[in-house]
Amino acid sequence: MGRLGTAVRHAGAVGILAILLVLALGLAASWNAAASLRSNQQARANAVMDRDTSLAEAAVRTEVHRYLDTLRTVAAAVGSHETLTFDDFATTTAPLRDAGLPGATSLVFVVAAEDSQLEQVQAYWRDRGVMGLDLTAKGSGREHLFVIFSRPLDGAPATLPGTDLSQSAEPTAALNESRRAGAPAVSDTYILLRDRSLPVAQQQRSFAIAAPVYGNPTPAGTKTFKGWVVFGLRGQDFVGGVLDAATQGKVDADLWAANGVGQDTRVAFLHRIPGTDLRREVAIPVGNRHWRLVLAADSGRLAGLSGPADTAPLAIGAGGTMLTLLVVVMLWALAGGRARAEARVVSATAGLREAERTARRQVALLNGILDRISDGVGVVDEHGTFLVHNPAAKAILGMDANAAGMDSWQSHYGIFRPDGRTEFPTADLPLVRALDGESTDGVEMVIRNAGRPEGTLLSVSGRPLDVDGRRGAIAVFHDITEVREREGDLTAFAGIVAHDLKNPLTVIAAHAEMAHDALLSSSSALLGDGARDALVAGSRDAGARDAIVAGLRDAGASVERVSAGVVRMRRLIDDLLAYTTARDAALKPRPLDLGGLVAEVVAERVNHLAVRPDIYVGPLPWVEADPAMLRQVLDNLIGNALKYVQPGRIPKVDVSASPAGPGWVRVEVADRGIGVPDADKPYVFESFHRAHTGQSYGGTGLGLAICRRVIDRHGGSITVVDNPGGGSRFSFTLPGAPVALEAPAELAQAYL
Repeated sequence: MGRLGTAVRHAGAVGILAILLVLALGLAASWNAAASLRSNQQARANAVMDRDTSLAEAAVRTEVHRYLDTLRTVAAAVGSHETLTFDDFATTTAPLRDAGLPGATSLVFVVAAEDSQLEQVQAYWRDRGVMGLDLTAKGSGREHLFVIFSRPLDGAPATLPGTDLSQSAEPTAALNESRRAGAPAVSDTYILLRDRSLPVAQQQRSFAIAAPVYGNPTPAGTKTFKGWVVFGLRGQDFVGGVLDAATQGKVDADLWAANGVGQDTRVAFLHRIPGTDLRREVAIPVGNRHWRLVLAADSGRLAGLSGPADTAPLAIGAGGTMLTLLVVVMLWALAGGRARAEARVVSATAGLREAERTARRQVALLNGILDRISDGVGVVDEHGTFLVHNPAAKAILGMDANAAGMDSWQSHYGIFRPDGRTEFPTADLPLVRALDGESTDGVEMVIRNAGRPEGTLLSVSGRPLDVDGRRGAIAVFHDITEVREREGDLTAFAGIVAHDLKNPLTVIAAHAEMAHDALLSSSSALLGDGARDALVAGSRDAGARDAIVAGLRDAGASVERVSAGVVRMRRLIDDLLAYTTARDAALKPRPLDLGGLVAEVVAERVNHLAVRPDIYVGPLPWVEADPAMLRQVLDNLIGNALKYVQPGRIPKVDVSASPAGPGWVRVEVADRGIGVPDADKPYVFESFHRAHTGQSYGGTGLGLAICRRVIDRHGGSITVVDNPGGGSRFSFTLPGAPVALEAPAELAQAYL
């Protein structure tokens, strides 16, 4: 009996240890799963926060750059008028009424005047259409900053002509900095003069953004400073207009700006979310200043969790704990005897059924989320077999059935490069790269199959997965076909706008030509054959002859200046349209004979010239590029090589090509011109940058910026270095054509 009792006690101790072990393992597994789910939710919230931060930053940067570009364009247009009048300013700024500039109050033209110049400046601008202008100095310094013209943009009354901005230190400092740097400048934050009469609750922290206005270059190449064009920008209206659409109400935002002594001031805010626990901060350069954008959000809302869904980790942990306790109770019942075990089986069974219902509800919840999101989601295992394909994915792909493996994805779904013709290599697919441990974002591809015969453009992102030691991958893809179509519509709209802008220029050019013909007719009428002979022979009325000749000369010079202004404005419109097209137009690359294209550009440039330049075109390969965009690059580079030469010298241009790594070609355009100064080389490809502003070479400063945009969109790069022996050497890279074909031998010759 002693041995039996010992054995029973030993068996009981072992049973208790087994029950405790089951309890420990069950609790650990349950709460580890809950912690893992909570970690995944937090990671998803962080990813969404990073995405929303990028969207908000991009939205603010885009709008700020649009303000600065608009200000530069208006400054250039205003400066192109030899004699600026009220009607000129009103016509030039009319498109801004529909430009959709959130937060902008008005655009004004400002001039500087010292105390001794007030009457002279007042009389000058009254003669140019500013009726009732009264320049009354209110600032504290000798130089005053007066508003002459104003274009309201927010529906409020225009800023009164004669308003002295020097009475406020912030805009005064911005205008002085803009004039000193020759570029747009942003003021410290302050209350606009026009808003200081409002109740304090309605006043907003605001900025003044100023750009200098220069006249057309003189024959000596110098420019005359005429004044400034200035935007008033209300911070709260700007933030609300830009960030509401970008964040969709899911993120709070604060905009901070540092003043001249480095002290941060909160300019504007959007606070709609209680209890934020995620925070991001980005710095945004704005002209000569830096703004700081602070974003905050609730991780639960960002992760798509609301209400009961936020308790999913707790439910899983509690459910696992309950199951563990039920198992322990069952073991305890078994250890305590058959009768007691049988009595508790019913209770345990009911608990299991409830746990099963809870698990099924969780599965149904997850499936419901996948079924209702608009983005396609696909999950594969390590062999490429699809485990999950939500309804949105099947609708986007146009296929209900899944492919058997990675090798059949191409033939099953019909996957092509964005050009719609080149098959997408299986090894480069985001899911395949994710299975190799590589994350990808925004990979574009075209799906064309029986379900999608018209083709669908997708943006696909892939991430690797590792669940319980099993390797897999997940892909999220979004249909961006309509986005690209809208971009095409925007490009077409830019072309229509450019056409409409040219119509007034055509009318001006026609009237200038009619004026020129009228001068010739007047000359013939006033100076008949006999009168001309008498005047030439030296008649007694020499004073009348000199007066007529001088008057005709002055009128002809005025007509020529009008015609020259029309040519400059047409060139600016053409370059702005090309600049927009190079950024937004759909890229249509195809195999292209580079030698043939260069020959066409050279012929267009030189066939009409009386003195033929020295142009050599070496053997050129085939490349993969958009023909129209590449023609712009070649035309700009070859045109610059022919234009920027010393007076009296015959231009010399060499065009050649060489390999630039596997699958790439380097094209060089070398000249013997005036070259690019070292100080300008880092900025020569920027918009509106001109390296030779002090010399009499025409141009808008957009040609090389267009070249860089086109080459960037082809995945290449463009650089400039000095050409040994004088001049410049521009080089850019392009993808080589799939079939390497050489240009015809007759192209490798000099064009003399």
